[in-house]
Amino acid sequence: MRKAIGIFLLLALLSACKNDGQGGDANQIVPNFRDIKIQYPETYRDTAVVDDYFGQKVADPYRWLEDDNSEQTSRWVQTQQSLTENYFKNIPYREAIRNRLSALWNYERYSAPMKRGDYYYIFKNDGLQNQDVLYRMASLEGPMEPVLNPNNFSTDGTVALGEYSFSADGSLLAYQASEAGSDWRTIYIKDLSSGGMLKDTVRWVKFSGISWFRDGFFYSRYPVPKEGEALAGKNEFHQVFYHRVGTSQEEDDIVYADRLHPLRNAAAEVTDDEHFLILSTSESTSGNALYFRDLRTNTPYFTPVVETFDYDFTVAGSDDNGIYVLTNYKAPNRRLIRISTRQPDVRYWQEIIPEAKDVLQEAHLFGGKLVAHYLHDAYSQAKVFSLEGKEEQILELPGIGTILNFSGKADSPELFYEFTSLVQPATIYRSDLQTKKQSVYKKPEISFDGDAYVVKQIQYKSYDGAMIPMFIVHRKGLKLDGTNPTLLYGYGGFDIPVLPIFNRTRYMLFPVVLENGGVCAVANIRGGGEFGKAWHDAGTKHQKQNVFDDFQAAAEYLIVNKYTSPQKLAIHGASNGGLLVGACLTQRPDLYAVALPAVGVLDMLRYQKFTIGWAWANDYGSSDNKEDFDYLFAYSPLHNITRQRYPATLITTADHDDRVVPAHSFKFAATLQARQQGDAPILIRIEPSAGHGAGKPTSKRIEEGTDMLAFMFYNMKEGFWYPRGE
Repeated sequence: MRKAIGIFLLLALLSACKNDGQGGDANQIVPNFRDIKIQYPETYRDTAVVDDYFGQKVADPYRWLEDDNSEQTSRWVQTQQSLTENYFKNIPYREAIRNRLSALWNYERYSAPMKRGDYYYIFKNDGLQNQDVLYRMASLEGPMEPVLNPNNFSTDGTVALGEYSFSADGSLLAYQASEAGSDWRTIYIKDLSSGGMLKDTVRWVKFSGISWFRDGFFYSRYPVPKEGEALAGKNEFHQVFYHRVGTSQEEDDIVYADRLHPLRNAAAEVTDDEHFLILSTSESTSGNALYFRDLRTNTPYFTPVVETFDYDFTVAGSDDNGIYVLTNYKAPNRRLIRISTRQPDVRYWQEIIPEAKDVLQEAHLFGGKLVAHYLHDAYSQAKVFSLEGKEEQILELPGIGTILNFSGKADSPELFYEFTSLVQPATIYRSDLQTKKQSVYKKPEISFDGDAYVVKQIQYKSYDGAMIPMFIVHRKGLKLDGTNPTLLYGYGGFDIPVLPIFNRTRYMLFPVVLENGGVCAVANIRGGGEFGKAWHDAGTKHQKQNVFDDFQAAAEYLIVNKYTSPQKLAIHGASNGGLLVGACLTQRPDLYAVALPAVGVLDMLRYQKFTIGWAWANDYGSSDNKEDFDYLFAYSPLHNITRQRYPATLITTADHDDRVVPAHSFKFAATLQARQQGDAPILIRIEPSAGHGAGKPTSKRIEEGTDMLAFMFYNMKEGFWYPRGE
């Protein structure tokens, strides 16, 4: 690293140690901070574009940026990218940050093993590989043989592995490949006996699993999109198909199609015993209808269990004449029930694991037992029950953290799971459900000393008096004097909990902030799934402002309690979390030094018009309705930008994001640049050949994380510490 910073040594003040306890094993770069001159490009405003929402005229002068195929949009993107890149060239420790992030990523990591046929399968990454590689082993301690290497899908790592599934006998592997981060997938089949690829190719798959049955598999897809509409066109008429191995896609059978309701999604899954085909249909991200077919008969029709979309129903397993279902029906914190396939009416549902104070996050049928994953105060706990619902064991976890994945089979007592915390990467545990013994299978070694930091959970009061939990991490002995650079993260939507996990999924931002004498915080705000249905509902539709209030109250708590100050506070969130950051920076620009909205939903009046956006109306409401419009218009980040001083803002998106189309970020950036009255920079970073986030190669994660951290530290006027010798 010392060679890497070369010319910047003239600008740097190198020191052997940091006064706050960094230790004598670090160097520091302190640049001569100055405003980097920015000349925003003049972005054309089409004043003729005005919409009428129930009598309210709303201008949309940057509507033309929604056309991702136009030359004008392409030129704008290139100009903005040039502006952003030139800015980062002036930050002297950008290369040092990149090197430190590369070192943090460079450790061997594994997934939980899974037994399929005669082999155990496991994903491994040597450290800096763009994509994880699938291996197999004859035994858990045996040699690892590579089976599928997604790094060979493309030269730059931008073609990633999506969903995958093994045939019942373990001889075939069907897998999805995604190009440039798009949600569109193509399914291929590999013969695991010969190592060769079959000719089968199934295209235009989206929001789908792969579920084997006999000599083929079920999958879901949309019709082929029209020319030029693949990345932004509205997704309608989701259908379920069955593909037989060795045939062309044109011969695939339609298993389920709803011609009357274009805005519904459908997913089919075969139970492990291959007795039942489960069909789930939905109109949004919450609530689903449930049907089944008995695959032991020739009946081509589905039997309805639930035909409304008011509650969630997820199948956890099955037996000869019943299915085990996780649901929030009459149980906001969820319970597990057994539904008889002979008498599926609600009158005959049998409660197996009743609702508890803690949220029942997931349940699995492994080894003749029910393994239940609970969320207790927004971190994981796990229990084992008999099939009759008797509690038999509590899985001992090493502390406050999160179980990421369970792996097991219905007919085997062997269970694997990954456990992680805010300062420790995922460790793989092996558990025997019969003997109740467990041991560490794989523990990573990383160049980050998690024992040097303290993790605590506090409760703070939101604006309406609601108590909100928050995880806070910092170096042991850190002086709380209001001067510490702080990164606050949040999400707050779609019943998705934000749990304490090591920061790999957030581009490894937290470890670097912590090593630089900083504070990191995760706020478990309403709208998420940490505390059940009521917690989620309290942050949806006409209560969405609760989400922003909770996050701003978290920022105020950190400031009042001297963790940081408005001059040293950054906020970050992605997707719905990008909306969170966008709303908070427009509502309280005085509260933050830096804002990092990523792939955000920022135009709340038009989000439903693109790709799968219509499915989010259950959380947001829709501008097509008068009452929803009034509420959305009041907080929509794009429509609440005024002429005032805004914090330094780095908007990040990607050119192949077909989940939250980049037009959200384009229009937001153009508007914010035009109305910024302060000196803080407003920049947009547009990642080429990338999507919403899933499957993004390691190299791109490091590059993006580098720029986010460099932007944050520089605009807080913070130097950069890095371990000596890195």
